[in-house]
Amino acid sequence: MDSKMLVRLGAVIFVAIAITATVIELIRQEDTARVRSVPQLQPSADPLQAMLRRCQGLGEAATRDADCLSAWAESRDRFLGNTPAPAAPQPGER
Repeated sequence: MDSKMLVRLGAVIFVAIAITATVIELIRQEDTARVRSVPQLQPSADPLQAMLRRCQGLGEAATRDADCLSAWAESRDRFLGNTPAPAAPQPGER
């Protein structure tokens, strides 16, 4: 066999493999046909979240709002995993 014949044989084999791979890819069933619906976002029922949104809307004025300060403290405690300290007994209480 001369070199021209080997080159032609290699080209034919390459084209045959490329056509076979293309046919297999076209025949393969697509998993994308099963489209899953995205769950609807439910509004948060968390009152802390609602308060934080309100404070966000207040902007700089929120730094002087007592409700915002307490909401930020509670949010910080939740994030850090701190549990609120038990209330100290008042003098004369048991």
